[in-house]
Amino acid sequence: MSDETETEHYFSADPTAPFERERFTCEVWDHELELVSAPGVFSRGHLDHATAVLFRELDPPAMGQFLDLGCGYGPIGIAIAKAVPLARVIGVDVNERAVLLANENAKALGVSGTFVAVTPENVPSDYVFDEIWSNPPIRIGKEALHELLLTWLPRLAPGGRMVSVVGKNLGADSLARWLGEQGWPTTRIGSHKGFRVLETRRA
Repeated sequence: MSDETETEHYFSADPTAPFERERFTCEVWDHELELVSAPGVFSRGHLDHATAVLFRELDPPAMGQFLDLGCGYGPIGIAIAKAVPLARVIGVDVNERAVLLANENAKALGVSGTFVAVTPENVPSDYVFDEIWSNPPIRIGKEALHELLLTWLPRLAPGGRMVSVVGKNLGADSLARWLGEQGWPTTRIGSHKGFRVLETRRA
């Protein structure tokens, strides 16, 4: 399947690619995660390089309320739930297949009590988060990405932060500058193999 087709399905609410589950195993923060992915969902069959860098550069967070923004089949949010038993994590994705797989993965890994994936409209409007973790969907385009971030950043609790991982060649530094200009101070807190790990604070 071409990258163009994968991208089309990845951002579809209801992908049309055949639904064939594909398992793989990765290790995150000393926990082995067996995850199930499928065609039509981002990073089928492997942990993508950007998310691996995010895990490499950051330690597990402390307890709190977390949002996994653009959760896909759940690797970030499930890793947090697995490493931080007192965490409460909501994964959000527009891709209904991804949401289904994320909830299946959470149940299989025993964290369905602390992690749940939903589509955006199903997040309670009054719910706030201590932290947002994200490998944001850069390829949806700058305008859509900016709208996405400005929709969810105001849901941070006072003193909260977003951590994200973005490729340098995909505009990480310009995104950090833009976030700062919007009133969301952003600094680079990690870097590895062409990826930047950014921290955005609620001012």
